[in-house]
Amino acid sequence: MVKLRENEAKTLLALKEANGRLSVSEISKRKDLAHAAVMRAALSLESDGLIRIIERKIHRASLTDEGRTYADIGLPERRLVEALSRLGGEASLSEALSEASLKGNISAIALGWFSRKEWGRIEKKKRLIKLLRKPSEGMDERLLRILRDKEEIIIEDLGEEMREAIRLLKGRKLVEIREETQRELELTEKGWRVISEGIEISREISQITPELIISGKWREARLRKYDIKAPVAPVWPGKKHPYLRFLDELKQRLVSLGFKEMTGPIVELSFFNCDALYMPQDHPAREVHDMYFIRDPKYGKLDKYKRFLENVRRTHENGWVTGSKGWRYSFSLLEAARLMLRSQTTATSARMLISEKLEIPGKYFAIARCFRPDVIDKTHLTEFNQVEGIVLGEDLGLKDLLGILKRFAIDVAGADKVKYRPDYFPFTEPSVELIAYKEGYGWMEFGGSGIFRPEVTLPLGIKVPVLAWGLGVDRLFMMKMGIDDIRYLFSYDLDWIRRAGVT
Repeated sequence: MVKLRENEAKTLLALKEANGRLSVSEISKRKDLAHAAVMRAALSLESDGLIRIIERKIHRASLTDEGRTYADIGLPERRLVEALSRLGGEASLSEALSEASLKGNISAIALGWFSRKEWGRIEKKKRLIKLLRKPSEGMDERLLRILRDKEEIIIEDLGEEMREAIRLLKGRKLVEIREETQRELELTEKGWRVISEGIEISREISQITPELIISGKWREARLRKYDIKAPVAPVWPGKKHPYLRFLDELKQRLVSLGFKEMTGPIVELSFFNCDALYMPQDHPAREVHDMYFIRDPKYGKLDKYKRFLENVRRTHENGWVTGSKGWRYSFSLLEAARLMLRSQTTATSARMLISEKLEIPGKYFAIARCFRPDVIDKTHLTEFNQVEGIVLGEDLGLKDLLGILKRFAIDVAGADKVKYRPDYFPFTEPSVELIAYKEGYGWMEFGGSGIFRPEVTLPLGIKVPVLAWGLGVDRLFMMKMGIDDIRYLFSYDLDWIRRAGVT
């Protein structure tokens, strides 16, 4: 006779009653045990060679909300057929759709599937619809009825015709499919032998309770052994979103390198977002398709910045004392007061250069949300984060800037190598674009950089070189985590968020 713990004995007996093979879920129901308790027992029995654990991936199909509606009232094309039958088999399109109570987008769906299933003919010129035959129940309709009654079915248990109906309804977004791992337990020869020899249940406890201590029964109790190698159910403790944690770590790293954080408003004046950066007011990038302008209020106040505003105005119009010829147009103070959603973090740099807290030499950074109209896809969003930095002081040059960019790409994004290529920005000269490479991920553009032009620094009262860069921090994170879709950064996919590492 073999001694087994209670749950292990119950699991073996359930298998015996089922001729040696049963799913974990079935054992849980039959013996009134928690699923986790059955799995713990199964793992222990497997380690003793009494059972085998057989795993297979299965796919369960169930109805969506729209699918449940159609399961009750019928598919749109079926309702159209029934309406035509009531109308004698032929009618105008408007009359048939009205009889079937089909409107808007549902009408197009009904007509499309009516033709696709070859149930009738639609004469578009005459706006007539004719029923060619009264169709019997299709496999897709039968499947809707089955799912309404059973709630869900296992796709692997279906025939090929029914599987095709699943694919059809999934394409119509009437069925949703989820994958899960099904575990079955099977008795081994040793397991059958142990059952035939007899099982003695070993009463064990997993914790000492106050009652056991008071009564003194703890002395007689048999403590359950703790197997530190036994697998347990995954636990998902609360933690910060991986991307937010990355931004915090990036801030800490920049601060440790001697950078100070600079800030600015999301709703920004055109003066700081464009004019102070020597971007002409008729520049194509200032059109509405590249920036979000505020409708109400349309303008902000420039009173605090009059001294700098006058310098910037003269620089735009004739170059002022910068040695430049300027853009040669009449600068608009009204345009400079326009309010917009910040389109580049460089606006925070412009604000920092006129701040009373500015130190020379100095190093400053900002990690800020920016906004630009764009088509959303796996590499673009309409809002994104940039890490902006400036370093100002005597005797700084392009070599210093390239060194900073390389440090960013390798230390922060985990890139294997970097390269630079010339670029153009209205506010820097020379200008450089950073491109980084990571094995297994490829090359990725990170953003632009350069040395602020005198047309930017002198009007703001700065007489030393200013190195500046604005990099896509979203893409830094994508490379670090091996992500190829930027939408994951703001994902509610709990599985991905849970499994993302905390280091």
